[in-house]
Formats: sequence, C-alpha cells, structure tokens
Amino acid sequence: MSVSATEAVTPTGMYQPTVASASADDKEMFLNLMVAQLRYQDPMNPADSGEFLAQNAQFTALEKMQDVADQTAALLAAQISFGASGLVGRYVTYLNADGTSTAGHVGSVTYDAAGPMLVVDGESVSLGQVQSVTADAPAGNPDNTAGSGTTPSDAPTTNA
Repeated sequence: MSVSATEAVTPTGMYQPTVASASADDKEMFLNLMVAQLRYQDPMNPADSGEFLAQNAQFTALEKMQDVADQTAALLAAQISFGASGLVGRYVTYLNADGTSTAGHVGSVTYDAAGPMLVVDGESVSLGQVQSVTADAPAGNPDNTAGSGTTPSDAPTTNA
C-alpha cells in the first residue's frame, strides 16, 4: 500500500490532539476574498494573473505545511501511546491531585480521548503525573506503597 505525500494520514482509533477548525474557516475566507477581488476588479485594469497565481501557490503551500504539521502531531501521539505500553510491569512514582507522591506497579494501560492512562494498582494515572520509573520496587518498599524507600529499622538486612 502506498500513501501519497499529499494525502492526509489519520490513524483511526489512536489518540490524536484536536485539530483547530480555524484552518477550514481561513480557507473559506481566503476563497471568498479571492472571488470578491475577481468580481469587483476594474475591467479596464484587470488584476495581474501572475499575482493571482502567486497567491494561489502560497495558499497551497500553507495548506500542505498544515497537513505535515497534522501528520507530525499524529505520529507524536502514536509514539507516546506506544511508549506508555512499555511501562507495563514497571514501578512508577507519581503525583496525586493533592500533591502527595504515590508509587506502585503499572498493571496495564488504557487509551481514551485524553490519551494513554496508566493503571497503577487500580488507579488511573496520566503520563504527566509520573515522576520516576524503575524496573522494580525500591529496596525496603516491597508492598508497593509510597514511602521514603528506606528499610525499616526492625527489618532484617542482608549484604550481597
């Protein structure tokens, strides 16, 4: 399957940032202005066709640059989503809404309109809340609860 360089690529079902509808309004405004310019031009002194073609070329170039920006945003969203799936099984520390730090294992990742959400010990956590990621729980914190990461003084310690 080939995709034309001028054809928009939209990953169905993937997290995508919302695209502003202003660009469609801008296109319509440009076309209305261009039609009005042609309609009301002086027949004895018509508009320069070279200038008209230059404006049309600038408009087309701007439209294509917007398409590239939209595709880049979709690619970034896909990369973030795939990166979130790589955190499954990892131990993360994250900030709660009240500003306290909590930690736990990432059990799964869910995807919705807001983007990927990590499921940490049954609680949904956005990627923006994550402070640190490690492969395993810190020593002295085997129960996956938030804490200082130090070993309690009454627990036996081993030297390896």
